[in-house]
Amino acid sequence: MSDLLGVAVLGAGHMGADHIRRLDRVVSGARVAAVADPDAARAKEAVAGIEGVAVHTEVEAALDAPGVEAVLIASPGPAHQEALLAAFARGLPVLCEKPMVPDSAGALRVLEAEARLGRRLTQIGFMRRYDAGYRRLKALLDDGRLGRPLMLHCVHRNVSSPPGFTSAMLIDSSVSHEIDAARWLLGQELTAVTVRRPRPSAGAPQGLLDPQFVLFETDGGALVDVEVFVNCGFGYQVRCEAVCEAGSARIGDDQGMLVTTRGTAGADVPQDYLVRFVDAYDREVQAWVDATRRGLVTGPTVWDGYAASVVAEAGIRALESDTRVAVELAPRPGLYTADGH
Repeated sequence: MSDLLGVAVLGAGHMGADHIRRLDRVVSGARVAAVADPDAARAKEAVAGIEGVAVHTEVEAALDAPGVEAVLIASPGPAHQEALLAAFARGLPVLCEKPMVPDSAGALRVLEAEARLGRRLTQIGFMRRYDAGYRRLKALLDDGRLGRPLMLHCVHRNVSSPPGFTSAMLIDSSVSHEIDAARWLLGQELTAVTVRRPRPSAGAPQGLLDPQFVLFETDGGALVDVEVFVNCGFGYQVRCEAVCEAGSARIGDDQGMLVTTRGTAGADVPQDYLVRFVDAYDREVQAWVDATRRGLVTGPTVWDGYAASVVAEAGIRALESDTRVAVELAPRPGLYTADGH
């Protein structure tokens, strides 16, 4: 491996372009060696000013480009399965943005493919595990000072939903972060899901069931509720409160600069997840680069990506059927038993 890890970035949209910037300007020990995006003009724009980057419209061409030693997948979710399997075939370490694969059948194929390799190549991009607040909450729950966790109360709000956003995507795109965060914080699997819907907000596009209230059960007897509201109109907010036998702890109330003037006081509210979680993304990618250069794979596993896809799929069925739906996971391969949560 060269002094700088050569990374192929797949996808040059909103998320991919931000990762290209991050690899070039923020993260140490890595460089952008290649980019692939079906829109060649968009890919060229994303790497403007960065020297030595091969631009392609096909995934495999980017993976085979000179100097590529690792892959960062930031393309739309439906394209992830093909990209992951192509990376596996070349033995390339991968950081794959969530969802790993949107459908559970495809996620299982990826799980089985990596298990057949007999070694981990993949870190899944659940960046909340790298957020300072979430890490403090995880440490507090793990040390047991507050007793056994009983409930997690979660809030996930966006200013507005992008064009084409569906009612199911509130769960498999937005709440997928809470799915992984709950599994990680509690060290428990989610076993069932129920979805309740108030009257849709007047700010939601016609036909979009927004907001939603999602309730998860766990194999450790805890309950996790999520208010997801993707057209709240005022800002991007993520909160989580753990209620335990001997106390509670809440994160996500951090405020920026507070301005008081003419009898009023106000604080900035982030408008975008790339603003709210910028530090988490930076730490996540830096940790991936550092581990990859040492020949290691750390962070959320393919099992975590698979479990999130299965739970989200059960959540969509619960939304559509208005019933409680059980979560059924495949047996956990031995490759993932050591890392666990």
